[in-house]
Amino acid sequence: MYMNLEVTQLPWIVSRRRIGKLWRGIPSERRKAYAWNRWPLAVLTCLGLSLHVLPIDLLAAQSYPNRPIRMVVPSSPGGGVDINTRIVSQRLADQLGVSVVVDNRAGASTMIGTEIAVKAPPDGYTLITVPMELSINPSLYPKIPYDALRDLAPVAQTGASQYALTTHPGVPANSVKQLIALSKTRPGGLNFGNAGVGSPGHLAGLLLQAMTGTKLLYVTFKGAGPAVIGAMSGEVDLVISSTASVVALVKSGKLRAIAVTGLRRFSELPEIPTVSEAGVPGYAVNGWYGILAPAGTPRDIINKLNAEIAKAVQHPATKERYASMGVEPVTGSPQEFGALLRSETEKWSRVIKSAGVRLD
Repeated sequence: MYMNLEVTQLPWIVSRRRIGKLWRGIPSERRKAYAWNRWPLAVLTCLGLSLHVLPIDLLAAQSYPNRPIRMVVPSSPGGGVDINTRIVSQRLADQLGVSVVVDNRAGASTMIGTEIAVKAPPDGYTLITVPMELSINPSLYPKIPYDALRDLAPVAQTGASQYALTTHPGVPANSVKQLIALSKTRPGGLNFGNAGVGSPGHLAGLLLQAMTGTKLLYVTFKGAGPAVIGAMSGEVDLVISSTASVVALVKSGKLRAIAVTGLRRFSELPEIPTVSEAGVPGYAVNGWYGILAPAGTPRDIINKLNAEIAKAVQHPATKERYASMGVEPVTGSPQEFGALLRSETEKWSRVIKSAGVRLD
């Protein structure tokens, strides 16, 4: 029955080159038992003698997962990254039928946890949830023990968030244009509260400066929360912080929202324009969350995880939890998430180098 087989009818995993190499590896006395006019039997012999011609990615994906998955979180429990991870991980565990164990490894602006993930076996059993700091750190720190774009494989983006440019109610500016003009009349500029050099709010301010010539005097607080309190008390004129952290304060009149930093308006503050709408075309600062795996993780495992993560993110319970955090569910292919990582890394590299910011 084998005499009528064609090479193109064999499974896609078999190639002429592989079969030739396998054939040459068979001892000559055994090869003599076959005639090349009966090559299909030789092909089947080669397949039986060497399992490595089988599609390892496909076989791995078919049995994956069969034990617990570790989800590294490169930040402390209770923060946005941690909460996002736990929401998705619980749903993933239910879908996959295995435990997804959250492993918080905080420190060094997410770099400690990231290095742990980079060094893990690329088998799909160690993943990492990352925030936008992954694309910021390479330009801030001269000595990072990994290259995130090279050493990690994108699996899926899970969410996106944005920030709000807010002022103390006493600041005489009700729009982005008025705020920019006001900053240029103040010696030294407006006092701008931020959570530290390299924080998203700090970089959002740098980008605004670069695109508009706004004059800002940076005032650093020990975290985003204290910076927001500083704006409420009048200690600083303005702050750029997550929409989730300020929406209630804006609605109560304790802060004034001038604009939001994303490409679309924030659903909880629909009357507030984006910075781009308000006179700075092209300005956009979006926070994001995503899941990656060590480079070399089988492609079929990554694709399987991508599909399961998309299902988890679009679940009604996930959407409800995300909404309470000011996070928008996002799904897409690994390639789309990889493109986001590259574009974000390039953008923040330009901003940071232009401002001359560097951390040791």
